[in-house]
Amino acid sequence: MGNTGYTWSAFAAAEPELAGTVRERFGRHTHHVLATVRKDGSPRLTGLEVNFRLDELWLAMMPNSRKALDLRRDPRFSLLANPGAGTDMDGGDVRISGRATEVTDPETIDRFAADAGAPLPFHLFLAEPAEVVRTTVEEDELVIRTWSPGRPVRTIRRGNDDAPPTENAR
Repeated sequence: MGNTGYTWSAFAAAEPELAGTVRERFGRHTHHVLATVRKDGSPRLTGLEVNFRLDELWLAMMPNSRKALDLRRDPRFSLLANPGAGTDMDGGDVRISGRATEVTDPETIDRFAADAGAPLPFHLFLAEPAEVVRTTVEEDELVIRTWSPGRPVRTIRRGNDDAPPTENAR
């Protein structure tokens, strides 16, 4: 997964319907799950508050936290929206994967801190989505909507039988 060249704002401009659904789903809860890559290559799962601010998706974290150090070393991440209470998965399962670029520009950090009301210091990373996925159950089908840079949203539908999944792209 190289540099995606995409920011959240570019994704939202290209696919406003899916972007709106994903953002709304993340907005239902404050804490979500971030996956990073440890030094030994194994995954690290940690909680994180997701910030859609200033038209972008930001990952902000405490100074020298393990997740920040992971992202400095290996910028790959996956972010899973909090599924909420119970088992109904209202709104489906939403995931964003990509690369996180650390922002060190003091002006950008100060602007983010002022907008978020966040106390300094902190690490700030700009998320560059490489894949956005929403999975839902619609009637008797599992429906997966997936996007990656340069491609339209694909919809894959799979039933509870032996029939092969169907796929279409807009």
